[in-house]
Amino acid sequence: MPPTGSRARREEILQLATTTGLASVEELSQHFGVTASTIRRDLARLTADGRLARTYGGAMALTAHPEASLRQRTGEAYEQKRAIARWAAAQVRPGETVLLDAGSTVGALAHQLRTVDDLTVATTGLTALRELADVETVHVECLGGTWRPVSQAFVGPLTEAALERLTFDRVFLSADGVTADGGICEAELRQTRLKELMARRAAHTYVLAHAAKLGRAPFHAWAALPAGWTLVTDAAADADQVAQFTERGVRVVRAEPVEEPAPPPGEAQD
Repeated sequence: MPPTGSRARREEILQLATTTGLASVEELSQHFGVTASTIRRDLARLTADGRLARTYGGAMALTAHPEASLRQRTGEAYEQKRAIARWAAAQVRPGETVLLDAGSTVGALAHQLRTVDDLTVATTGLTALRELADVETVHVECLGGTWRPVSQAFVGPLTEAALERLTFDRVFLSADGVTADGGICEAELRQTRLKELMARRAAHTYVLAHAAKLGRAPFHAWAALPAGWTLVTDAAADADQVAQFTERGVRVVRAEPVEEPAPPPGEAQD
């Protein structure tokens, strides 16, 4: 049962914002069994105390914990992520074994891989599992471990132990930020350690990050990558930013958006 007192309820709201991204007034009202007005008063109190930041539509972000949940990130830079995912999927060959990280862009890649025959996919992320669960031509391995709700992914020693039993043709990694000198930036050390181990187990390493993430360092945990990795970003990536990566021997691909073919005359459009 959720806490019923106002103080306990506000603490629970903070916890939900941090771990699951539960955001809307309606969802919180249903979760606690109180009115929307009560939730709005709670949010106003938490905002006034400097513990939450409100966004449009009643959504909220914990100011002391800037990591966005997977749910919050899914709708960001949608077309850029789709272009990146399509390019990445084109690198995968039938019969290969690939490793997929968690994250919304890697989730978009998993969707593209649904049509690849005789493929083995190992993943730490729930999004990829959902995309591939019903595909008969793809064999899926779940690298279990400690569940991390905010990123909808498994991390920790059990995940790392599973990695030691496998090797991969390719690994596709996500990032909260990526820099030429530091590598991948993430919210915590469990994530960065796991990404380093994932890169070591694959013949080819790709980091999927749209242009807004280049040069960004929102946290203080870093994953160093092996030489020869590939950064896959979108066409809006700044030339100066790209040059910083190429000067360090990183291959950079700027994926162009793919225009959908126009429907035949008279055919209804969505």
